[in-house]
Amino acid sequence: MTASASSVPARAIVDHIAAFAADMKAWRHDIHRHPELAYQEHRTASKVAGLLRSFGVDEVIEGVGRTGVVGIIRTGEGPSIGLRADMDALPIHELADREYRSQHEGKMHACGHDGHTTMLLGAARYLAETRAFKGTVVLIFQPAEEGQAGARTMIEDGLFTRFPVDAIYGVHNIPGIPAGTIAVSAGPVMAAADRFRITITGQGGHAAAPHLCRDPLLAGAAVVTAAQSLVARNCPPSETLVLSITEFHGGHAFNVIPDSVQLAGTVRYFRPDIGELAKQRLPQLIEGICAAHGVRAEFTYLPGYPPTINWEEPAAFARKAAEAVFGADCVQTQHPLMFAEDFSFYLLEKPGCYGFIGNGESGALGCTGLHNPHYDFNDGILVHGASFFARMAEDALNG
Repeated sequence: MTASASSVPARAIVDHIAAFAADMKAWRHDIHRHPELAYQEHRTASKVAGLLRSFGVDEVIEGVGRTGVVGIIRTGEGPSIGLRADMDALPIHELADREYRSQHEGKMHACGHDGHTTMLLGAARYLAETRAFKGTVVLIFQPAEEGQAGARTMIEDGLFTRFPVDAIYGVHNIPGIPAGTIAVSAGPVMAAADRFRITITGQGGHAAAPHLCRDPLLAGAAVVTAAQSLVARNCPPSETLVLSITEFHGGHAFNVIPDSVQLAGTVRYFRPDIGELAKQRLPQLIEGICAAHGVRAEFTYLPGYPPTINWEEPAAFARKAAEAVFGADCVQTQHPLMFAEDFSFYLLEKPGCYGFIGNGESGALGCTGLHNPHYDFNDGILVHGASFFARMAEDALNG
């Protein structure tokens, strides 16, 4: 997406949004207190929809992709831009002792989606109040990013046919880089995330007589250690492939060799052909090992999120907006991460870009890694995040 710069100075956007920073903080803390898992975001969606209506957003549509919300701000005829935030929480018990800690045991906003939602709400309020653009802003509040493909569900529910956009943009907080900075880059920024399950069946028996058994535990252990040879001896050294076995279940007593064990894991990559290599070679490796141990294997491969690959022109556009809001010295290059994001489904359908806003340097107060029971979103980045969304909208719609 190409556009001339907004006629509104970036400083004016930041100052306007900063005037209601206390409101944004209150929204974020309320959402944090009431985390909801994938496709259960009923309270969050209702709060988002209510706030959008109170801002004067022209249309507010609930129930898109089950629990998603779409807001439309339209000012005359012109192009359209999509801005996306995710709303769901994680099944993690919050351990931090803070006034606004989760009120729901075993559920927590441990990835900052409460902050992402709040930043987009802040941008929505600014854009609805100022309307310094000509065209349409589509505000996308998405459910179920955490492993449940809410982006795909919204697309399947007609997101882009019901609410057309010329390009789509999103942002995620990243602990470990300073608050007040942002990283925006073209090309691969996050990996694909496929999953697999393995059941190995042998013949159980007494642990004192292993020669009378066909031990699935031993075969499973061999699979765990041998699986890395798939990466080391099959993937070209110039490419990236991560294969992690993360589950191993079997046995129930110290003196019993079980009949079967179950393993599971994930495969991460950027190039589809590298993913296909893993999909083909892993079952061959497992079958060979299991045949050598006299046991049987059942293998299931589950394709997950595709790689997140930013489009070149939208990335340049987003970077220019970021420089206006954060300052050129505070805009970094984002090296590819092996995490996965269902924003990738949007980028298969529309041009767009996904950026990363610093949540604070490691060791800073509250700055732990994502998906950590002590994690917290940094309220100090809310204004700049909202301003980044707003600047992109004005730039895109003032060409």
